[in-house]
Amino acid sequence: MNLFQEFTKGFVKENPVFIMALGLCPTLAVTSSVENAIGMGLAATFVLVFSNMIISLIKNLIPAKIRIPAYIVVIASFVTIVDMVMHAYFPAVHKNLGLFIPLIVVNCIILGRAEAFASKNNLTRSLVDGFGMGFGFTLALVVIGGIREVLGAGQFLGFNVLPETYKPMLVAILAPGAFLVMGLLMGLMNLKKNK
Repeated sequence: MNLFQEFTKGFVKENPVFIMALGLCPTLAVTSSVENAIGMGLAATFVLVFSNMIISLIKNLIPAKIRIPAYIVVIASFVTIVDMVMHAYFPAVHKNLGLFIPLIVVNCIILGRAEAFASKNNLTRSLVDGFGMGFGFTLALVVIGGIREVLGAGQFLGFNVLPETYKPMLVAILAPGAFLVMGLLMGLMNLKKNK
């Protein structure tokens, strides 16, 4: 697989949310608005790229018996950086995302890519994979968040996109709306994949 295919596989073919069903907890929890979706997506992408990079570089130095704890320490270090930067420079987004920022440490996408990809590939391929999977995750969050925000508030990124006469569907920005939107999108992606 060339680097372009490696990068784009996370968009549709191996999308972490729609195809692999990974990272569903933050996907369901933070996608009530596009702003939250972008914040979580960028945070997870940062952690994914840099943890892939470090793990790819130190993979031969880590004994097999402690590789998972070592990966978690690397991932937790980058999550701490993201948490502190968001708290300092983006306090509103940090407040909205709340507990889900520290939970990036145990996000299946991050640990899964570390174990399945970065620990078995070189630095370049690991970085490309991190960016591709991170972008695919962010894309999925933004699509789900966009649909929920438009249906639930008549807005997109805080701007009114539907007429004043539109009555928002409150269920779209609540937890059941997240399940419905994500389920429909997963079904469409699987239908497309099967064709």
